[in-house]
Amino acid sequence: MDPKQIEEIMDVIKDFFPENTSIAISDTNEYLYYQPSKKVDLKIKPGDPIKEGSAAHQALTYGQKINTYIESDVFGVPYYGMSIPLIEEGETKGSVTAIFPQKPSPFLTNYITIKIDDCWYPIKHNQVIYLETQLRKTFVKTMSREGYHRLNLSDLELFLAPDSFIRCHRSYIVNIDYIEEIQPDSHSTFLLIMKDGTRIPVSQRYASYFRRSLGF
Repeated sequence: MDPKQIEEIMDVIKDFFPENTSIAISDTNEYLYYQPSKKVDLKIKPGDPIKEGSAAHQALTYGQKINTYIESDVFGVPYYGMSIPLIEEGETKGSVTAIFPQKPSPFLTNYITIKIDDCWYPIKHNQVIYLETQLRKTFVKTMSREGYHRLNLSDLELFLAPDSFIRCHRSYIVNIDYIEEIQPDSHSTFLLIMKDGTRIPVSQRYASYFRRSLGF
């Protein structure tokens, strides 16, 4: 992960989280960047190895977004961590972790802004049917509009509510409320039929997490 990528991630994160949020960015082995806050400081330094049991370690191990409370035996102070793996072309490259002194309230904004031609449109999260990776951007589909967000899928995943959105494939995140039907599929583990008629695969990598999350 190069300095430009880290800078782009931080430009987005600072607009979404309050001042009492610490931010850690890592590759698969060690931390590359750390910004402490006044409320909680894990004393991480660039080059420090990722500690077993931390939010970042869990996100990298399971290959999925983690929202969890971490006891003080890991860093010496307890914290609530929201961590996502950064995945490029199916390979995990690192993680981004937001660190809070306690579980945060719901997201500061419930909108995602998409570009259609030369205009931008704010879309409520609950109107999004699915998000798809397309040409290093994210295609966002609703019942009435479709457009693109400049960030990639893994970066956007950090800001989506985990009780509504679920990663089912390296290229797709779906809104559970818009799943019409789940079918077995010979080319992937499952096939999702969305309420707009779109057919989206659930890959082998995400199948267990998908089943566990939806309870079947």
